[in-house]
Amino acid sequence: MADKDLNILVIDEDPGRAMLLEEALVDAGYTHVVTIQSTTNLHQRIAALAPDMVIVDLQNPDRDTLEGMFQVTKSVKKPIAMFVDQSDGEMIRRAVEAGVSAYVVDGLKRDRVQAVVDVAVNRFETFQRLTDERDAARNALADRKTIDRAKGLLMQHRKISEDDAYKLMRGAAMKQSRKLVDIAQSIITAMELDAQLMDGGRDAI
Repeated sequence: MADKDLNILVIDEDPGRAMLLEEALVDAGYTHVVTIQSTTNLHQRIAALAPDMVIVDLQNPDRDTLEGMFQVTKSVKKPIAMFVDQSDGEMIRRAVEAGVSAYVVDGLKRDRVQAVVDVAVNRFETFQRLTDERDAARNALADRKTIDRAKGLLMQHRKISEDDAYKLMRGAAMKQSRKLVDIAQSIITAMELDAQLMDGGRDAI
């Protein structure tokens, strides 16, 4: 179950529906609820409020309204739940692409609010974990390639073994209290610059 201390932002231009949703959240134990009933300057207002979660309630939205809201949700890196009275497969797909964690069709129902909040938070956290793991794997691969390239350059220029090249880089990293990949990048940059200067000198001759 989602943390009851969540700061929840409700976006709903209909005062009656906004009140219904806010009351349902409070009844479910969420006491930190702020409601916005105008979508003017929505990006800036969301940034200023810095909510932990956003709930959007749209009554019979047309395609343009949904697309406009999707542009907003793309930039909000928080759990997002969206209630709509009707939709279609294409809009559901667009909602997922726009970062909506829970897209609920067939309108707002008071007894569904807790479940929707839980689903939105859990899906968002799962997606973030998978994204973080993917990014970490990509960064690790990029670092490995940088280190291997620097080793190759050292081996070529100093006529040393791969093991000796690695030991040189590792020793420099420890001595300078820097990451091994940073040392590797410095080696690559320095040798590329040296090569450019040598090429320039030959051109001048």
